[in-house]
Amino acid sequence: MAGSELTNVRSPRVKAARRLTKRAFREQDRKFLAEGPQAVREALKLDGVTLELFSTAEAELRHPELITEATLKGVPVHRASGEVMSELSQTVTPQGLVAVCRLVHVPLEEALAGEPRLVAVLAHVRDPGNAGTVMRAADAAGADAVVFTDASVDPYNGKCVRASVGSLFHLPVTIGAPVGSAVRQLRERGLRVLAADGAGKHTLDDVDLSGPTAWIFGNEAWGLPEEILTEADDVVRVPIYGQAESLNLATAAAVCLYSSARAQRVP
Repeated sequence: MAGSELTNVRSPRVKAARRLTKRAFREQDRKFLAEGPQAVREALKLDGVTLELFSTAEAELRHPELITEATLKGVPVHRASGEVMSELSQTVTPQGLVAVCRLVHVPLEEALAGEPRLVAVLAHVRDPGNAGTVMRAADAAGADAVVFTDASVDPYNGKCVRASVGSLFHLPVTIGAPVGSAVRQLRERGLRVLAADGAGKHTLDDVDLSGPTAWIFGNEAWGLPEEILTEADDVVRVPIYGQAESLNLATAAAVCLYSSARAQRVP
């Protein structure tokens, strides 16, 4: 690792990275922060995405392969003091690795290119932890894309990036599409649009999920508004067999996405 340790939290380099914790600056600079070894590892797999890497001496010893890979790819690596890392980190206990990355989202048309069979749509989802976990579940279920509508949380929010555990870098993500426009394009690509809602007339046990499907998931507190429910081809709820009042957004999304993935894979 070239150069001396960064110790000044007011240095231009640190300040330029630190500003990316704010959405307005992420949008302005077209960059975001990816924190932790798994996020850094997945970012480095994409050519040209990782712009620079900050690492503490301890993290360098724990993850020498990441330092080596970054160096081989020509990514500047800066050793940072604990104080500097605390400035860049958005966690109580920093993991010692923070990468500055280019934004990776794509236009909706590109995200839906080819023949998509499973898409997750986040409509009015505001909690970044839930949103990142839905991305992770969609990735694990083999989804073809994740759509963040215009009223949803920023997928580059630090908590959202961490909750995705690298999945942000694995599948096409699109942001800012109005729900109506997204639904129209999904139908044009041949997907059936299902809204996941606790007030749904049908349950997962009642619907045929073997065909191409897009799931719309709503706000954690109040679900999907009526105008979005009417946009969908059907409103479906996850059946509750026990006494729990409901499932949280990320859990319900994982159940729905895996139900579709399984149905599409059964001979």
